[in-house]
Amino acid sequence: MNVKAIFFDAYGTLFDVHSVLETCEQYFPDRGMQISEAWRQKQLEYTWLRSMMDKYEDFWKVTEDALAYALKALGLDAGKEVRSALMREYLHLNPYPEVQKALEKLNSRKLAILSNGTQAMLDLLVENARLTQVFSDVISVDELKIYKPYMGVYELGIDKLFIDKNEALFVTSNPWDAAGAKTFGFRVCWINRFNKPFDELGVHPDVVIRNLEELADKL
Repeated sequence: MNVKAIFFDAYGTLFDVHSVLETCEQYFPDRGMQISEAWRQKQLEYTWLRSMMDKYEDFWKVTEDALAYALKALGLDAGKEVRSALMREYLHLNPYPEVQKALEKLNSRKLAILSNGTQAMLDLLVENARLTQVFSDVISVDELKIYKPYMGVYELGIDKLFIDKNEALFVTSNPWDAAGAKTFGFRVCWINRFNKPFDELGVHPDVVIRNLEELADKL
């Protein structure tokens, strides 16, 4: 596979969104996974809805609103201090265990993040994970003020790196994101960490792996 650059989604692909679970458990024992799952699902829904309604709010605000909804839906009372503590976890999400070594193996190519996160969120997340030197570019949808899977977001990626989309590989664990990138014309690698079927959206990824280490071996 002739790949000059690799784009990575951030949330759920490089970084485990459910690493907020431990802090959720501290404040709400035995409810952590429920909070984390509801939070993530509503976070994604809000990005899609805001894109369709042309009512953009940045990813920090979307994530904050999604948390507020999740807590209300689960009947959990949380003050400002607790919500702030949970939100801070999104700046310290854990990379998946194989990420560091896999990225080191792939660094003969240009590596970039293309994400729904705000620039500030992404920069802090990458810095806190000690991955700053790994990526040539960390690209946020904030520049366009619309979320993936809008085609213009993927276009933004190749414009930033000055490459053709045929020279790039897009890597994500989110099926909706993989479908969007494939529709745009990227070659797509889907990380199927949890052995789930791919969404029925009329397109399919070019490569399916279980973790990033497998991608390093394939390339």
